Amino acid sequence: MNFEKLDAMKARLESFRPFSPEMLGNLHEDLVLRWTYNSNAIEGNTLTLKETKVALEGITIGGKTMREHFEAINHREAIHYVEALVQKNEPLSEWQIKSLHQLILKNIDDRNAGRYRMQNVVISGAEHRPPDYLNVPEEMEAFAVQTAVNKQCLHPVEHAARVHGDFVKIHPFVDGNGRTARLLMNLELMKAGFPPAVLTVEKRLGYYETLDIAHIKGDYEPFLSLMAETVEQAFEPYWYVLGVGR
Repeated sequence: MNFEKLDAMKARLESFRPFSPEMLGNLHEDLVLRWTYNSNAIEGNTLTLKETKVALEGITIGGKTMREHFEAINHREAIHYVEALVQKNEPLSEWQIKSLHQLILKNIDDRNAGRYRMQNVVISGAEHRPPDYLNVPEEMEAFAVQTAVNKQCLHPVEHAARVHGDFVKIHPFVDGNGRTARLLMNLELMKAGFPPAVLTVEKRLGYYETLDIAHIKGDYEPFLSLMAETVEQAFEPYWYVLGVGR
């Protein structure tokens, strides 16, 4: 896959730096809301975009479960943690992954938060079967090693997409794997200077289908194409705020 267009967009965005604190603050608030809403909605959270905004402001919404409120609040905290990791720019580690997952399941399932699963699982609607739980520690160790190798030899967007896809294939946790995978993908994108990509809930079907193709057939091209398209769309808010065309 050719990533020249994305590289050119990144270089163009860089040419406008430094951004004003007001612009960065505005973009960040919008990003956190859209990222949180869409990532949770993909997993079945019923909070609307506006309800997610209200929940993040600390207001309880009638008719919605406490779990859904915690999913919104926790996801925002997980984004803040990802941003802190970007600043450190350390290699991706199992400790970071577990810490991120712990934030996602905080006050929801504290017993399994940050702990690899101790049971076998099936992914609803997917053909792919994750590895036996006894193999998860070994698989995750190999994942961390392979991720370091991929970072050296793949384009940053392909590397980030592979982190996402390979992590979900292992499905190391009982719950919260999808949210963790999307956070990890953006962690790697942001380290490379790309804006975080928000996969919208409207693309959920194509997302699941392309992941299954990658996991069953070993063909990552459809998934890579979807992720490249998502990264391209991540530049749009910047162009809009800067008042420039694509």
